[in-house]
Amino acid sequence: MSDKQISREERRKAIERQKKTNNKKKKKSPAVTWMKRILLAIVAIGIAVFVFGASLFAYYASSAPDLDEELLRDPISPTFYAADGETEIPYITAENREYVDYEDIPESIENAILATEDNRFYEHSGIDVIRLGGAVIANITGGFGSQGASTITQQVIKNSFLTNDKTLKRKAQEAYLAFKLEREYEKEEIFEMYFNKILMSGNIYGFGTASEYFYGKPLSELTLAESALLAGMPQSPNGYNPFTNPERAEERRNVVLSLMEQHEKISTKEKEQAQAAPVADSLVPEGERQPQTASSEHTAFMEMVENELESLEGDYSLDEGLTIYTTLEPYVQTKVNEAMASDLFFDENVQSAITVVDTKTGGISAVGAAREYTGDVRHNYATAKSRQVGSIIKPLLDYGPAIEYLGWSTGQTIVDEPYSYDDGGQDVRNVDGQFLGTMTIREALYRSRNIPAIKTLKEVGSENAGEFMKNVGLDMEGIFESTALGSAEFSTVEMAGAFAALGNKGEFIEPHTIKKIVFRDGSTEQVVEPEPVQAMKDSTAYMVTDILRDVVDTNIAGSTGKEAAINGLDMAGKTGTTNYSTDEITDLGLDSSSAPDIWFAGYTTDYSISVWSGYPSRKTPMDTASDERLLSQRLFKSVMSEISSPETARFEQPESVTEQVVEVGSDPLKLASAFTPYSMRSSELFARGTEPNSVSQRYIVEDLDAPSGLRANVEGDAAQLSWNHGDDDVSFEVSVEVDGSRTVLNTSSSQSYTFNGLEEGKSYTFRVVAVNSTQRSDPASTVVEIAAAPEEPEEEPVEEELAEEEPVEEEPVEEEPVEEEPVEEEPAEEEPAEEEPVEEEPAEDEPIDVPEDPTEEEEGETPSVNSSGNNNADNGNGNGNENGNGNGNNDSEDGEADSEDTN
Repeated sequence: MSDKQISREERRKAIERQKKTNNKKKKKSPAVTWMKRILLAIVAIGIAVFVFGASLFAYYASSAPDLDEELLRDPISPTFYAADGETEIPYITAENREYVDYEDIPESIENAILATEDNRFYEHSGIDVIRLGGAVIANITGGFGSQGASTITQQVIKNSFLTNDKTLKRKAQEAYLAFKLEREYEKEEIFEMYFNKILMSGNIYGFGTASEYFYGKPLSELTLAESALLAGMPQSPNGYNPFTNPERAEERRNVVLSLMEQHEKISTKEKEQAQAAPVADSLVPEGERQPQTASSEHTAFMEMVENELESLEGDYSLDEGLTIYTTLEPYVQTKVNEAMASDLFFDENVQSAITVVDTKTGGISAVGAAREYTGDVRHNYATAKSRQVGSIIKPLLDYGPAIEYLGWSTGQTIVDEPYSYDDGGQDVRNVDGQFLGTMTIREALYRSRNIPAIKTLKEVGSENAGEFMKNVGLDMEGIFESTALGSAEFSTVEMAGAFAALGNKGEFIEPHTIKKIVFRDGSTEQVVEPEPVQAMKDSTAYMVTDILRDVVDTNIAGSTGKEAAINGLDMAGKTGTTNYSTDEITDLGLDSSSAPDIWFAGYTTDYSISVWSGYPSRKTPMDTASDERLLSQRLFKSVMSEISSPETARFEQPESVTEQVVEVGSDPLKLASAFTPYSMRSSELFARGTEPNSVSQRYIVEDLDAPSGLRANVEGDAAQLSWNHGDDDVSFEVSVEVDGSRTVLNTSSSQSYTFNGLEEGKSYTFRVVAVNSTQRSDPASTVVEIAAAPEEPEEEPVEEELAEEEPVEEEPVEEEPVEEEPVEEEPAEEEPAEEEPVEEEPAEDEPIDVPEDPTEEEEGETPSVNSSGNNNADNGNGNGNENGNGNGNNDSEDGEADSEDTN
């Protein structure tokens, strides 16, 4: 009994101990549980990712194309289309390749290729896991696609079957096919495929062909330096072409040699010796080189396509069977080629370059690289940036930024005056050696004045100017005073693109040759043409364009681009000429009319064209004193007139621009008043909201007093007019009205005038107006009526008697000084003259009763009628003829002074 009870007690205690133990375990369970859960979740996710990845890989791999040995071994030529998307451009259509078996590949060039492209080629199974890991890290830090991990095997697959877009599908298929290729072919066979398939330059495929082309010898004779240079070329076939880019080719060669040393393919001594070898020494001499591709009318353009393809972000290669849609317009290219071969050239050695850009899209429609662009070694003057651009930079560097950032209008005034650079004190001159004083920036630009351009740049500041230039694709490092006149160096491609922005409402699109790329599958495509960027306000673009219209306006005196004008075509443009330095003029024995470069850039709403002309050597000048200075304008006109449609749209003034008539020279600029002379008025453009709202008061002054005491003494058929005025700084405009027609007779400072040719039976109204540089007075007038001759013959002697009684001259009057004649002496007789007392005839009695004015006597001493019937009064230039008509100059808006030309 007791044993049972003990046993039960022990069991009870044991149960309690167990409960305590369990309680302790329960206190620890939450943390342990969560750890377990996290680990299980990670494992589950990992498994899920693996399963998903494996499934996705299997799905992509299942859709991969089959291996085709013909495609694996043979390169695939690209296809090019013109801008219309239908016209095929013949280029790189024929394969140029010498096939080399693996056994004939020298070890030195194989080592160079492996060190550069795939050092573990003989160790991996198509995918280099180590290299892939490094690429994954780079892609995480730099973005997907920032670094590739393709092996030679993968490159063969990509170049044979797949597109080069960086997607998971393509990468999965590439990895699957690379692994499959490694299972079906030996390593040596795969390397042989790569060695013969890779594009080296133009339509040259494979290293064997490249060896013969660049060095004129087989692979077995190549030196280490030569092998390394060829091994580095596939990364950029045109960029590392030693014929055209020897410096870049040398840099790339030295990188390959360093990689060979790093991977223990060569020693340090061998590397250094090979790096010291000059690149040009072993190349085929220039005269013996064979062209990569047959030269054609599209050669220069297509080379630009190749270069652009290499510069694009992405791994594009012409040996991948790409279809490339370009911006080339064959008709435009034909017209450019015709201009470059025309008789516009005055010398067989002078060169030119032309670039035509679509104003709205930025696409390069055609290019004229040189007059003769044949053979393998060619110089593309259109893309070269080795010549200063001269004054065509002024709208973009000086005046455009002033309108954009300073709010200037086209009527902003600036002074053309003697000027010296701030930094060195060197005097700046205009091309004509003159200074024209105050002018608008409109006039300063269409006349291409230098001093106003420099002053404008100083107002704008180098920061604003640099930003404006960068916005239109012209990147400049340093901007100085002299830069305002065009000391920077740009290509015709860049300048055509920059001017296109002005004609495209301020939108800039980088000049380009490729619109889109379609890959070998025919369905995958990549649009690569640049996006438009608003480089400036549309108001700025239009205002600059409106000024540049004046440059090519044949009706504007002083415009510099008249030779480029095309009748009926709304266009704008700018000329440019560069100068030699003082030292160059002395050393080369040149004169002031010599210039190394002649430019013209012009545009419509459809096309923008930039033209450069000059000699290959800067030492040979263009003569600006002759028609040589017009070559670029004439080439421009030749092309633009042929490619432009009669329906070409005009430049449209945007709502952001207003037009106002301002008074030139007012500061700040003010609206012209009714009194502003026409010579001081100008119709100018303003960005809306910046136009002036106040009227100039400069010419609004108190009225000028009218002449007083106007009287007319009639002697025979002559009327001697005289009057008084208190101001000395005035002139007097004399006019006559007869038979309803009014004629200005004379304008001079004299206070008298003699009119000859009075006719019987007519009434003459004489008016005298006082004028100065800004004002006109009210007119003083008097009427002279000449009675008709009597019908009775016996009354004729009476007329002669009256004539005999008229004193022609009174000598005593000569002694009277002018200043002693009091105006107030005869108030009673002067008043009626002003009130036009027609009834107080005859006027012939007045010489007896009224003393003559001394000025009248001075006229009397000069013959009143000369052989031509003209009369000169004092300093006046008035002309009076026998019928009472004359000519006078009038530049006033006062209606009283208007005259009819009766001659």
